Amino acid sequence: MRIVPLATCLAAALSTTACASMGGESDGPPGEPDLARSAGEPAPPQAAFYADCIAAAAATKSYVKEPGENFLRFTCTGRVARAFYDALGPWSASQGSEYVVAGRTERFGQRLVENTVGIDSCSTDGTGDYRCTVVLNVGEFLSAD
Repeated sequence: MRIVPLATCLAAALSTTACASMGGESDGPPGEPDLARSAGEPAPPQAAFYADCIAAAAATKSYVKEPGENFLRFTCTGRVARAFYDALGPWSASQGSEYVVAGRTERFGQRLVENTVGIDSCSTDGTGDYRCTVVLNVGEFLSAD
C-alpha cells in the first residue's frame, strides 16, 4: 500500500474542484468564463406549474425578496395554486415532504432537510384557500445598490 501525504491529497482535491467549477473548456482566452449556453432540453410537464405560478404572481405583484438571500419568492393563489398543489400530492407523499402545520397542509417541492429557505411549496387550509410559493435564485444583482 502506498501512503500519500495529506498535502498532496488536498492539492489534488482543490485542483479538481477548481477545474470542475470552471465549466469546462472555454473558447476565449485562458481565465475567462465560458459564456456558451447549452441547448437545453424540453421541459417536463410539471414545469408548467412553476411557470403558471410565477406568471400569476407577477401579474398581481405577489413577490418578495427572501431575507438574507438573493431569492425571489413568487406566491400564487386560486386555481393556479390548486392545480400545482394537487399535482404535488403524490410526489410529496412519496418523498415525505408533506406536513400539517397550524391548520394548513404544506407540500414541498423537495424533501426538507433543515428549513424551508429556497424551497418551493404549496399549501391549503382545506376550505379552498390554496397558495403556492416558487423560489427563484436570481443572483447578486437583486441586492445591488
